Amino acid sequence: MRVDGQFRRTIWADEPGTVGIIDQTRLPHRFESIRLTSLLEAAHAISSMQVRGAPLIGVTAAYGVALALGESASDAALSQAVETLAATRPTAVNLRWALERLRADLAPRPEAERSAAAWRLAGEMAEEDVCVCSAIGDHGLPLITEIAERKNGAAVNILTHCNAGWLATVDWGTATAPIYKAHEAGIPVHVFVDETRPRNQGASLTAWELAHHGVPHTIIVDNTGGHLMQHGMVDLVLVGTDRTSARGDVCNKIGTYLKALAAHDNSVPFYVAAPSSSIDFTIENAQRDIPIEERGAHEITHMSGETEAGEIATVRIAPRKSPVLNFAFDITPARLVTGLITERGIVAATQEALAHAFPDRL
Repeated sequence: MRVDGQFRRTIWADEPGTVGIIDQTRLPHRFESIRLTSLLEAAHAISSMQVRGAPLIGVTAAYGVALALGESASDAALSQAVETLAATRPTAVNLRWALERLRADLAPRPEAERSAAAWRLAGEMAEEDVCVCSAIGDHGLPLITEIAERKNGAAVNILTHCNAGWLATVDWGTATAPIYKAHEAGIPVHVFVDETRPRNQGASLTAWELAHHGVPHTIIVDNTGGHLMQHGMVDLVLVGTDRTSARGDVCNKIGTYLKALAAHDNSVPFYVAAPSSSIDFTIENAQRDIPIEERGAHEITHMSGETEAGEIATVRIAPRKSPVLNFAFDITPARLVTGLITERGIVAATQEALAHAFPDRL
């Protein structure tokens, strides 16, 4: 995607033996990239959310294994790398999917071949992610086109939650891919961007990338979505997913469930952009079996931003003695999902439809 006219990706193989990433903890006020040179730096980048978003986490983990095997390619080093990276974020299934794919490919190889093979496979996974996201955009584009035709050229209003944009993937994004495809095709679109407390990924990341790509948008507080839907101001809801169960239940950023309820109550189509790497066919009961990450209190009790003087500052917004509960994700039942936009087309959020679309994953 473009940042002020320049094409960028979120992660890339940098100088020999290093990986470049956009440091997303610095956005939207600073656009900076850093180099990862070791397994521990890659693990820190994931856990600290310098990189985030299920697809990008998976690709970063792949490069993390490659970095680790550059130091030692023994069985013990491979196992340690996989275990270290697997512990960084518990909810997004792409992490496990990527690590299992790497282990299956690398473990049978002689040690002398593992490092080169790991770098090659990580690069392949990055390119695959771009293709998958682009395909999601192609399959989701007709949804926007049809609404635009009914509105006789008026802008299609789309509501998003959190950041499922190109910053959450290698390129294109998942939920934003159809939006970018529509924008590139000259279809007028306007995006309502949920701020997405507590980390404000919508306000700080989705809005940033839409602005730099020239897509019209408006930031709203999380609780505004229902009001907009009640007043006919939202044509379509598009969100991403960190893990989708075999039955079509969707685990995504906290607050997604509330948007789905509001959409259902107001007959607004609610679509989930779901790459196959985010579908977990080992889980049927999402409420019981998907681990919901609990993050630190600091994300809720404090906020960071840019002062009028241009300095970055962090302030406390909650009483010091008040306890905090910080769930990072929630589950949206399949019954509230209009459809799953995958790289193989739009699929109903049912066990039968998913099994038919992805028989190779069963």
